[in-house]
Amino acid sequence: MAELGCYSPSFKKPCDVLRMRRNRARSEGPERRTSSPVVSVPGVRPFSPGPLLNAPDRSRGGVKRRNPFANIENTYNSPKKRALSHSDGEKAAVAPVLDGKLRERGSLREELLNTDRRKQHEITIVPLSEDDCLFEEERSTPVLKSPESVCPAAPAEVCVEFPADWSLKTRVLFTSPQSFSWAEHLKAQEEAQGLSSHCRAQFTSAPANIPDPRGCVELRCGFQQCLQFWQHPSMPWLSLFPRIGAERKFSGKCVPWAQDTALQQSLMSDWSVSLTSLYSLLKARLCPYFYLCSYQFTVLFRAAGLSGSKGITALLSPTTRGLREAMRTEGIEFSLPLLEERRKSKDLGESVHQAGGEEPASSAVLSEHSENEEDDDEDDDGGFSWLKEMGVQDKIKKPDAISIKLRKEHREVCLDHRPESVVLVEGSNTFTLLNFLINCKSLVAGAGSQAGLPPTLLAPTAFRGATLHTLKARAVNVKTRVRTGFQDVCSLEVTGPIMPHTLHALTQLLRPAQRGEFSVGLYTHEPTAVLNVPISRSSEPETQPECVVQDLGRCGLQQSSVQQLAAPSILGKCALRQLHMRDYSYSWKT
Repeated sequence: MAELGCYSPSFKKPCDVLRMRRNRARSEGPERRTSSPVVSVPGVRPFSPGPLLNAPDRSRGGVKRRNPFANIENTYNSPKKRALSHSDGEKAAVAPVLDGKLRERGSLREELLNTDRRKQHEITIVPLSEDDCLFEEERSTPVLKSPESVCPAAPAEVCVEFPADWSLKTRVLFTSPQSFSWAEHLKAQEEAQGLSSHCRAQFTSAPANIPDPRGCVELRCGFQQCLQFWQHPSMPWLSLFPRIGAERKFSGKCVPWAQDTALQQSLMSDWSVSLTSLYSLLKARLCPYFYLCSYQFTVLFRAAGLSGSKGITALLSPTTRGLREAMRTEGIEFSLPLLEERRKSKDLGESVHQAGGEEPASSAVLSEHSENEEDDDEDDDGGFSWLKEMGVQDKIKKPDAISIKLRKEHREVCLDHRPESVVLVEGSNTFTLLNFLINCKSLVAGAGSQAGLPPTLLAPTAFRGATLHTLKARAVNVKTRVRTGFQDVCSLEVTGPIMPHTLHALTQLLRPAQRGEFSVGLYTHEPTAVLNVPISRSSEPETQPECVVQDLGRCGLQQSSVQQLAAPSILGKCALRQLHMRDYSYSWKT
């Protein structure tokens, strides 16, 4: 390099530079290195890279320049670190005083602990925002809150009972942290005792506290008793519920009565006897209610006193204009509860509007809809005076009488197959409805996969020609995903035509067995959801539940179930979708 002429005498190799720095550090000594004070520049975050590994005391530190590429969140002036640095500054200011006390008393560690404790009580905490409170549980470090920001939670209302749901369920799924193993593999003696108790209407209350549900005989027998129901007709190779929209289930099955008229008449004759027997039991208050499920509609017959009624009631849904006209022809008096409720809402909205008040949005929509319908009716009545005013009355063909009649009936036809088409029959008219159903030819399908098959009758008690059936129950343990991973959840699935008393009896059993904590997913047969429509009149005095329980004491249901079913329905045209029990208190969703 010297011969080339481009060599610089001051050039040093990297190894020489490192050697020179080590020699300089040794010559300066430890006193000179520690004598330089640590400069704290405002706006620059403090930095201490930590002690050297080879140092004997490992108590020295250094100062690092500010990183120009640092994020504002990492700087000293960041909003999130301002409160923390303020508390650090207060601690630094108190440090000399602490050192003096340490020299006097000789207890450095004790004083530092006491000072830190005092500062933790005096530290100012920034109140959390709403978003911070929502995600507070997900943070890895706990978040401190000031006493002012923490509000005492209002005590939750304890609901010891849920409202009666008169809709039919096709499937019910119970989930709970506790195991459902007690509900499976029943012994032959337990199964026989449950069947006998159901047929004799004998109920044994389960203990309030069950430490071992699998060994509780009363619980297992009661569970078997809750799964029983009575049905007619009974075809072991056919599932006769649900009937509406079930053509695909019946297709391909063996139906020997489809082409045999004599066999169809025999089935209908036997079915008529069973239906008459059910109505007689209902009238004598020996049967609380029963369902008639045809391929077009469902009828719910209820005894006097249930759902706040004074006499026997029947709800029929969905209906068509032809069916309603046939009922009027037979002299059956009925009402449309949802349409009457709409009319009352309209009258209430008009009265509020005349009084100068503000009309509710729902009432406004209903009144607007009704006004449009009335306008259509006025046009249908045939005022064609505007044609004469324009002078074109002879050039435009007027609609005939049949077209005008069809347009007038448009409003009634629009109700077909909708929840608003539900029909309510009360009192002695229910007996007329019974005769109408027995003689109605359109009650049985004339073609299709359900041709010639009588409607399905479902009841909680025995009746003439009925067959005892059992709901299918299956207990399964599954894993569900939670925030921290997976959690074991026990489930109990019950399938079949689940009636209102069955749901209530099952929840009463699961209350002590699952220690007051479970959830229920309810799968409703949608055409029956509207059967929860209220039928009681506000002007009529309500029947006391105690009197109803006393009158229906021999109907074959528990007193608690009768008391629940006697209360007026509050669900409207909706049905229960979810039911939760926490700490022996109910909550539900529709």
